[in-house]
Amino acid sequence: MRKDHQMAELTTKSHLRDVLAGNLRPRIVQAAESYGQGTRRLRALPELLIIGGQRCGTTSMYKALIQQPTLFRPVAKKGVHYFDVDHGHDLDWYRGHFPLEASLRRSGRRYQTRSLCFESSPYYMFHPLAGRRIADALPNVQLLVLVRDPVERAYSAHAHELARGFERLGFEDALAAEDDRLRGEERRLLEDPSYESHAHRHQAYRRRGEYTPQLERLAKMFGRERMKVVDSHRFFSEPHEVYADVLGWLGVKEVKAASFEQHNRRPRLDMPDGVRRDLDKHFTSYDQDLAAWLGHRPSWRQR
Repeated sequence: MRKDHQMAELTTKSHLRDVLAGNLRPRIVQAAESYGQGTRRLRALPELLIIGGQRCGTTSMYKALIQQPTLFRPVAKKGVHYFDVDHGHDLDWYRGHFPLEASLRRSGRRYQTRSLCFESSPYYMFHPLAGRRIADALPNVQLLVLVRDPVERAYSAHAHELARGFERLGFEDALAAEDDRLRGEERRLLEDPSYESHAHRHQAYRRRGEYTPQLERLAKMFGRERMKVVDSHRFFSEPHEVYADVLGWLGVKEVKAASFEQHNRRPRLDMPDGVRRDLDKHFTSYDQDLAAWLGHRPSWRQR
């Protein structure tokens, strides 16, 4: 019976890879998720979450990690978003998105190292309820956070949301509107677990780059030893060293040489100098506090 499940999963995943770029993707994802729900009691829960930050290289890190045969991604998609916007299901529903426990055990035995599954949902770091939900459901999970120059992150996030149709204002106008858009939204999210805030998720350009308050909130629940903060600029300039450090923190042996690419880059115009100066000043104190998490001054403050 279990062999049949494993063979069906291998076939599903192989077919998924063949059609991801095509028009069949939505139906294939739906089919994979339906199959996962049918076998959810046989599946593993993640022991690692890439929780953010948004537009900080999380996809590039995710694609580097899944090259290790002992690190398993969700069956159908990179991020499940169970702990932020899709928390209306039970934990077994979440489990149904991940590989079979037997697959992890087999991989661990073959390569003689830790084997685990993980997902990447960058809104987890910013959503005010996600941390507590994660701590309650996955008490031993490890959290991986990538950070980048918050000025560039804000500009990149705006271009990303504009391209997706979630933003209609230009960058300067969106920054000017941010406080009004976000006013009261965190309180509403905390008071009503079913509430979803478009502005909080898609239009928090400055706020999501204020990394240290988010990290400190999570540290109270998980402890710093279970959190790893990576300077994404260093990841892209020294990928092998940073990658080895992350694998060491996870307790996973590198059994396959990884290749590294920068994903999800979008073309943009140059940021106006005045806007850049204002943002740089805004983030100065946050970046100073970030040094304690990185073990060095952020790379963008070393220029």
